[in-house]
Amino acid sequence: MSAGDAALLLFSTFGILVVLRIPVSFALGIACLPVLLIDDRMRPFILLNESFTSYWSFILLAVPFFLLAANLMNMAGITDRLINLSKVAVGHMPGGLGHINVVVSMLFAGISGSSTADAAGIGKLLIPAMVKQGYDVRFSVAITACSSVMGVIIPPSILMVVWGGVMSVSIGALFLAGVLPGILIAVAMMTTVYAYAKVYKYPIYHRSTFSELLPAFTKAFLALLTPIIIVAGIVGGIFTPTESSVVAVIYTLIVGTMIYRTVNFPKFVHAVYETGRFAAISLFCIGTASAFGFLLAYYKVPEALVDWIASMALGRVETGFMIAMAFLLIGLFIDAIPAIIILGTILFPVAQSVDIHAVHFAIIGVISLAFGLVTPPYGLCLLIAASIGGISVVKALKDVGIVLLPMLAILVLVVVLPDVILWLPRVVMPQFM
Repeated sequence: MSAGDAALLLFSTFGILVVLRIPVSFALGIACLPVLLIDDRMRPFILLNESFTSYWSFILLAVPFFLLAANLMNMAGITDRLINLSKVAVGHMPGGLGHINVVVSMLFAGISGSSTADAAGIGKLLIPAMVKQGYDVRFSVAITACSSVMGVIIPPSILMVVWGGVMSVSIGALFLAGVLPGILIAVAMMTTVYAYAKVYKYPIYHRSTFSELLPAFTKAFLALLTPIIIVAGIVGGIFTPTESSVVAVIYTLIVGTMIYRTVNFPKFVHAVYETGRFAAISLFCIGTASAFGFLLAYYKVPEALVDWIASMALGRVETGFMIAMAFLLIGLFIDAIPAIIILGTILFPVAQSVDIHAVHFAIIGVISLAFGLVTPPYGLCLLIAASIGGISVVKALKDVGIVLLPMLAILVLVVVLPDVILWLPRVVMPQFM
């Protein structure tokens, strides 16, 4: 079976199953079976073997622990403290509650690493509050969903942990490279909120004084220390990314139970249950996607793609845009984690062939996949926000498109000017660059 035949059979079977609304994790595994049955050199047992082999990865332990830390933070009332801090910091700007939404998402992203936890935790609090103050529910849903995607871009990011583990890239360098794009995306979204506020005359809060800012900062200080502890620990070589996720859980437990005293045993049990449920879905996806990726590698699909790209004589920037488009397209249909394992491993040799740095390639991929969290038919964060707002996804699409336009401009900037995002990791971690 040639590379083209294998790719056609795998992707066409997978596409049909997705159209039939088979869950992606199952569709990836089932799509492997025709190839395994047709080729005499293969056995169906390979599907199980490759899936379970992928689970024997120390780095993947970080996924459930970061999810547990995010769930504990939501239950500890940390979100309320971040909202209060954001209110006194930017609430006086036109469209105050919209700016608060963006800023608190940026702060929460630096703690949880999960966009879905961001959309659910912040959305439950801010979407009803925005609607009550006169904000259009469609805009409220759109800005909540779109700002939540910073959870996978600003460190610590679960997607970056998976990416680094799958493609052997320094996770510390990835975390540092995500800082500037995350901040730029936040600024771009706040600019959009400002424009909406001017057009629709959205309300503002009074300008806070220093005496109001200081208590708000003090109450949120322990929560704000979390990303500093995690990133500094990884960059400084104090602990590994997996160990940092455990540190995040322990730190959150200490803050929630002993200092804030808002986490009790029943809440802890519920957080563990929710973590197990979501982690099982993600890790099962990783297993079947790894088997799918193994078959692509076995039939040398990545090598064939590299040869095809080489024949087009594309430069670094053109290839960067092609990679971004590929991730944007696949992100429309499947979750980011299997997309990284399947498409990331295929395109990595393509990026290397035109001297795109591994960290630059990863940031292009992560930002592009972030769009898929708010764009149908997948759009998990948009589904969560729309459900909270009590509207259909279709009603929010126009506003989502408007909010995403500045974010698309940031993606273009990342593709065209790689040195901008690589500067920080080169300064702090030159040995990994």
